Amino acid sequence: MSLSYTSGHDYDGAPVLVEPEIRRLDGEVREVSVPPMVPPVTHGSLADLPFDNADEAPADRVLSRRTEDGGWADVTAAEFAGQVQALAKGMIAEGLVPGDRIAIMARTTYEWTLLDFAAWAAGLVTVPIYPTSSVFQTRWILQDSGAVALVTETVAQASALGPELSRLPDLRHLWILEKGHLERVAELGQGVTDQEIAVRRGMLVPDTLATVVYTSGTTGRPKGCALTHGNFLAEVDNAVELLHPVFKSKTASEDLATLLFLPMSHVFGRMVAVACIRARVRLGHAPSLQAEDLLADLGSFKPTFLLVIPYMLEKVFNNARAKAESGGRVKVFDRATGVACRYAEAVEARQAGTGSGPGPALKAARAFYDPLVYRRIRNAMGGRIRHIISGGSPLGRHLAAFYAGAGMEIYEGYGLTESTGAATCTPPLKPRLGTVGWPLPGTRIRIAADGEILLNGGQVFRGYWDPHGSGLIPSSPDGWFPTGDIGRLDNEGYLTITGRKKEILITAGGKNVAPAPLENWLRSHPLISQCMVVGDTRPYISALITLDMDGVTHWRQMRGKHPVPAELLVNDEELRAILQRAVDEANKLVSRPESIRRFTILPVDFSEAAGHLTPSMKLRREAVMKDFAQDVDGLYER
Repeated sequence: MSLSYTSGHDYDGAPVLVEPEIRRLDGEVREVSVPPMVPPVTHGSLADLPFDNADEAPADRVLSRRTEDGGWADVTAAEFAGQVQALAKGMIAEGLVPGDRIAIMARTTYEWTLLDFAAWAAGLVTVPIYPTSSVFQTRWILQDSGAVALVTETVAQASALGPELSRLPDLRHLWILEKGHLERVAELGQGVTDQEIAVRRGMLVPDTLATVVYTSGTTGRPKGCALTHGNFLAEVDNAVELLHPVFKSKTASEDLATLLFLPMSHVFGRMVAVACIRARVRLGHAPSLQAEDLLADLGSFKPTFLLVIPYMLEKVFNNARAKAESGGRVKVFDRATGVACRYAEAVEARQAGTGSGPGPALKAARAFYDPLVYRRIRNAMGGRIRHIISGGSPLGRHLAAFYAGAGMEIYEGYGLTESTGAATCTPPLKPRLGTVGWPLPGTRIRIAADGEILLNGGQVFRGYWDPHGSGLIPSSPDGWFPTGDIGRLDNEGYLTITGRKKEILITAGGKNVAPAPLENWLRSHPLISQCMVVGDTRPYISALITLDMDGVTHWRQMRGKHPVPAELLVNDEELRAILQRAVDEANKLVSRPESIRRFTILPVDFSEAAGHLTPSMKLRREAVMKDFAQDVDGLYER
């Protein structure tokens, strides 16, 4: 596949898409490649970005910061570079030397991005830690990375680590955001010269280590992914060019902006933050994922695009439908959903050259339902949303079509920590709903003989952090990184994710079953929170289902019933009948041997706190199987 600038551009100056470069084996597409849209960076680093922005456009608003009264204060490129410089000087004054690791344990805040760039300007390596991490997890990451400094958001986080400090001989500095320690560090650096920062920045090259990001660890102990400045630059430079409508203004007055609320401890959110600084797209941070807080932040910030995981889009859709049902408008909502999906599919067919696009009747229906349904959903996201970037897990064709038809273009991607975020992405103006798109420019995708997805590209890391040696633990001997994911490429080079290699279930009858399609379908149901398919070495496939209590409470209220705890609902026959119909619909996706024969409703939800979910909402299957072993056994009792 080739996605590159050509001599021609489309009407708004975006690069023209060229057909993929595809390689087949025995008639099947086995490899797809895309040349980079920009030349590889050969000098400099991420540390240069704030200073380059300040030199080129000092008055541009590059960030917005929450104020005490709940508003937003814009931060110009010159102001941000000054703050980065001051904090970097303070770190130098505190004795941190190039290559030292500094860990950051905080929610998604302005200080996170400031710390990232200040640490890089001082020649340091950042190590993100989820603020929800246990004391054991935090201590292990600090030990493994050899961090010499730790920044926590709260006093409570720092205090919890107190008993472990004696086991962290490398840790010399502990700074707490809510105590104002960053301001004090910056004050200490007043005696450090600008030249010292210039020297440290000059020491950095694309191959210099930028960050060590520890994987969520769905199985086993997390490993530190060693990502370089060049990995990030290859990722964001190509993403910014590919997603031209998202990152490039059509007019000088257009205010492109995003509100980042996904964890910055995860590479997905971090990559977008760097891309925004690179492209000078205004960036805001929302630390709370509570619906009331997030909706208020979206309403006041008014982003033009959002970075989400499918779980959030599912919740927005289900909540909107629940409100429509409460207001007696559920039939209108469902008809509007059908119209949006048909409209998006018609647009997709026109862009793929297989159809003529939406006809007059469909256009009229979409226009009719826009103020009744679609605009309400867009307004809930701030009112200016035009684009949504979704990643973390497959979104699903139906949900992607709904949002696209409702006026929000969906860019679905796929990637890992090891690929610095996205390895594939839906190309603009050529979507393929239900897939994760084509390889990001500069990336090659290969499907191994067993179906495993292999990656190669400038954003793919070279190895894992080696705490005991001077180098890295290589990720692969031949340059192709084995992702552990199973997928397939269609005849036009679009990638579809079908499951995890380690999660493939093999029934007693020898049938291989990928649980992800069934789980993703069921998880989108308004009454279901989580689902885990089981059946390894068992005679048939079954499922553990947890309840979305907001959805269940709404469902009961609409039937004149009072809310009750989840443990009183596990044997509710009416509820089981509804969930059985959902299971029957999900089973239409697979063959009879792969279908769910039995399910049980659990009295509690899976949670990160209980160890059942990673911070990015992925199932920790071994933990679930251990804690609910009796429930699984009960599914196979005669």
